[in-house]
Amino acid sequence: MGQAESRNTDAPLTDLRSFESRSAAFSGVIPDVPLTVVEEVLLNLPARHVVKECRLVCHEWKELVDSAAHWKERCRREGIQPCDASRPPDDWRQFYFITTKRRNLIKNPIADDEFQGWEIVENGGDRWQVENNRRPLPDNTITQCFVTSYRLCLKRQLIDLQKEGYSAAFMDQLQPHIKISDWYGPRRDCGCEYQICVELLDQKKNRLSVFQPEKVFIKSWNDEPWGHMIHVFKDYGPGVWFIRFTHGGKDTQFWAGWYGIRVTNSSVEICPAAER
Repeated sequence: MGQAESRNTDAPLTDLRSFESRSAAFSGVIPDVPLTVVEEVLLNLPARHVVKECRLVCHEWKELVDSAAHWKERCRREGIQPCDASRPPDDWRQFYFITTKRRNLIKNPIADDEFQGWEIVENGGDRWQVENNRRPLPDNTITQCFVTSYRLCLKRQLIDLQKEGYSAAFMDQLQPHIKISDWYGPRRDCGCEYQICVELLDQKKNRLSVFQPEKVFIKSWNDEPWGHMIHVFKDYGPGVWFIRFTHGGKDTQFWAGWYGIRVTNSSVEICPAAER
């Protein structure tokens, strides 16, 4: 019995020594691993973990994660490159994250779900309608458009940048470009007008910046060309929380039905500043 008691007494001591040994081995001392090996490991981890966790391990890892070379190599491996190779980005990490987050923030841009996602502001004449394209766009996979009538038709979307994953700090500090794109086209046999207004708004929805070009008028008996409206907001200052996108028009001959301007493939994108 005495021997049994001795074994039971020694077991916790042995476990304690084992625990202390293991604790010493993992007490924060980092093995002497070449930084080239560390970088290869980091390049195969998700970027958000590299920034939020790996960067905090030690001073050497922080310098590695903060280096332009690391993010330039990550961009190369993932096929993310500036549109103009002769004008590389000033900040490759910023360029990487903005590019990988990039997407069209307009919901239902090509009328796949009727008017889902759009707020109808003006619904004149015979109201808005959805039709198949009379003439293909350069991207021939887009086959539908929104069509206006003989009185003014306008629709809009309000984009909440916070809900889309772009924080106020992100927008204020990085000032990424905001690219607007919209396609519009007439019928051959009827004149029409097109208008667009895109506003950058603050937290209280006060206007900070606006793009509102003159109305586009197209005469009847045209070749039904598609026009492409593009604008890029730059250096717009701090405070942008919302983007309000409004467009539409009407026909200019007051014909019953849907002879007004057609609009489709609208987009609002947050872009890297390296894209000109």
